Amino acid sequence: MLSWLSLSLNQLPFFNTVMKTKPFLELADIKAIAAAAEAEALKNNWAVAIAIVDDGGHLLWLQRLDGAAPLTAHIAPAKANTAALGRRESRIYEEIINNGRTSFLSVPDIKGMLEGGVAIIKDGHCLGAVGVSGVKSSEDAQIAKVGIAAIGL
Repeated sequence: MLSWLSLSLNQLPFFNTVMKTKPFLELADIKAIAAAAEAEALKNNWAVAIAIVDDGGHLLWLQRLDGAAPLTAHIAPAKANTAALGRRESRIYEEIINNGRTSFLSVPDIKGMLEGGVAIIKDGHCLGAVGVSGVKSSEDAQIAKVGIAAIGL
């Protein structure tokens, strides 16, 4: 009578899928990134703010080293947020704008379009990002990359 209903649910393509998994940042990772970034800044006598966000751009860590301007505590999280949401270095957006595409400044909710935000990528997944502010943008990025390298990425 209704023999077509006798199929097992596992034979249907949408019931036979496996939930995908992805890596994520744990507190130990965040502390390791922050410690390595801080050590790099201190080694060079750079007064900076260091921010770490998750893959959604939510702030997980913020520290402002002695001597860093108060504004750096706003800029570092913005750079990290931009890198995480874009899943690439914030430098890319600065280059887009500097190359004449000023309309990109109208992108909603993106504020840190300056070099110094670096996405944390593992196996093609963005786990979050590190944003640094306080010295030259290339030095901010250097600090962020040293931090990320502390967790083997």
